[in-house]
Amino acid sequence: MLRPGETCWRFAQADRLAVIVDAEPYFAALHTALQQARHSVIMIGWEFDTRISLLPEADGERVPTRLGSFLNWTVRQTPDLNIYMLEWDMGMVQALGRGTTMFRIAHWIAGRRINLKLDHAHPVGATHHQKIVVIDDRLAFCGGIDTTTGRWDTRDHLDAHPLRKAPTTGKPYDPWHDATMAVEGEAARALGDLARERWKRATGDDLEPPPPDLPSCWPDGLPATFEDVRIAISRTAPAYDGRPAVHEIEALYLAVIAAAERCVYIESQYFASRRIAEAMAARLREPEGPEFVIVNPETSDGWLEEEVMGSSRARLLDMIRKADAHGRFRLYTPVAQEGTPIYVHAKIVVMDDRLLRVGSSNLNNRSMGMDTECDMSVEARADAPEDAGLRSRITRLRNDLLAEHLDVTAEEVAAALEREGGLIAAVEALRGAGRTLVPFTPPELTQVEEEVLSENELLDPERPARGTSPRDLLSRLLD
Repeated sequence: MLRPGETCWRFAQADRLAVIVDAEPYFAALHTALQQARHSVIMIGWEFDTRISLLPEADGERVPTRLGSFLNWTVRQTPDLNIYMLEWDMGMVQALGRGTTMFRIAHWIAGRRINLKLDHAHPVGATHHQKIVVIDDRLAFCGGIDTTTGRWDTRDHLDAHPLRKAPTTGKPYDPWHDATMAVEGEAARALGDLARERWKRATGDDLEPPPPDLPSCWPDGLPATFEDVRIAISRTAPAYDGRPAVHEIEALYLAVIAAAERCVYIESQYFASRRIAEAMAARLREPEGPEFVIVNPETSDGWLEEEVMGSSRARLLDMIRKADAHGRFRLYTPVAQEGTPIYVHAKIVVMDDRLLRVGSSNLNNRSMGMDTECDMSVEARADAPEDAGLRSRITRLRNDLLAEHLDVTAEEVAAALEREGGLIAAVEALRGAGRTLVPFTPPELTQVEEEVLSENELLDPERPARGTSPRDLLSRLLD
């Protein structure tokens, strides 16, 4: 399924690869790894918030934990270190609206050791959605977790956690589920190449790659999910300023759906991509096709997103229902022990025991062709005995994700799969009271929501509009 130039950009070898589930272990790993940086750190994000604590349980310790203070401390400890931060321009507007430190942002924009740039190299209405950190080209993180407010949570996903709160107001937020990957070695250098290209397009400046002999900065305490494994990097990028459009992520989704034999497990913030839903519907019509299990949040984050993405999900689920004559599709939403909805921000795909994919892309039109995205995948060959261990670890990871949502162990998930003979039957057998997965029933679409769907191309377009001005877009939105 992974073919350079079609479903991925390039292959690279990872000496170690860790799938990191939820922001508590990711922020801790990032805090440790950044202290070991020697030459350069490139941080590419949808949004950064200088006020957040990477280690909220350790505030007040010797090493600062709040992002802004910690980055300033880091460059003071290492005189040769430079940090480059590239943020989507509208992401900065949103962060400033929530109260991120204006003085520190201004200092970084004008600074020399910490260089913050705002990225507006995109079509009107597009978003820079990649979440990448590259440290010395030795270690890189890539996935769905932004270093901003509202992301930190543990895998327990308690209904209320005393440390899960906004950084200055102290206002609590609901449970949040997310994921990213860490890679070491050649794979980190490949993401460094991607990050430097992004920086060049945004700023016009070239960044010097680090020397090749820098020491490892893999965080102590971060277990490797895989070792010495080949990864593939897939991208979405809209056509802009002479750059051709890149649709590797969409091509890979379609290839995965077409190749699946038993099941496809997906975690995504949205289910709103027409092309992906149509490909699933075609497989669901087959008498012996695969099962599809999707884990979504109950509602989108924000009224406008819910009006567009929620209404699109309802329409696509109606199409899926009509195609699913054999009962092989389920969409679930996770809830905490006392019923609080857990927001799903992770972007994960596991196909059979053959492919694992973690990244920034969602199942919506924007991720397929409008925004910039970056995913990483690991593929095992179905007929290769030497890949048996890789297939086993891919299966174990999927079971571990389901175990988190169902409040059971990965061993219990494996036993249920063996006993029930299918992914949906196993989930249904393990669902219970408390923290669990709840089948999603789409609401009936009202006339108002049907009218919103007619404007869906504005906020979730399949491709950038040609010749559309900001004034035209605003007038359409407010009409």
